[in-house]
Amino acid sequence: MDKIKHYRQLIKQILTEHAQNINNTDTVNSQLIIDSENDHYQLAYVGWQGDKRVFGPVMHFDIQNGKIWIQYNGTEESVAERLVELGVPTSDIVIGFHSPFKRQFTSYAVE
Repeated sequence: MDKIKHYRQLIKQILTEHAQNINNTDTVNSQLIIDSENDHYQLAYVGWQGDKRVFGPVMHFDIQNGKIWIQYNGTEESVAERLVELGVPTSDIVIGFHSPFKRQFTSYAVE
C-alpha cells in the first residue's frame, strides 16, 4: 500500500476510535472532518450545553511532504506514540503544536 494512503488510513482509525469513545449527547456531538484531497483531518465537538456553545477541535492532523503533522491533540493520549505503535517511523511524525525550536529536542521529525 502507498505510504500516504496508509497514513490516511491510520489517522482515520485514530480519529474514529476517539469519536466513538466520546460521550455524545442529544446536544453535543463529535464530528469527524476529513479532507483526504488536501490531507486535513480533524475531530471536533459541536453543540450546546444549556445556553453555552460547545465548539472546538479535539485532534487535528495534516499530511505534509510525506509526514504526519500532529497540529493539535486535546486528549491525554500520546497520539505520536500511538502512531509509532502502528508502524509509523518517528522520522515521519512532526509535533506541529511545538515550535520548530522545541521540536529539535524530541525524538520526532523537526519538519
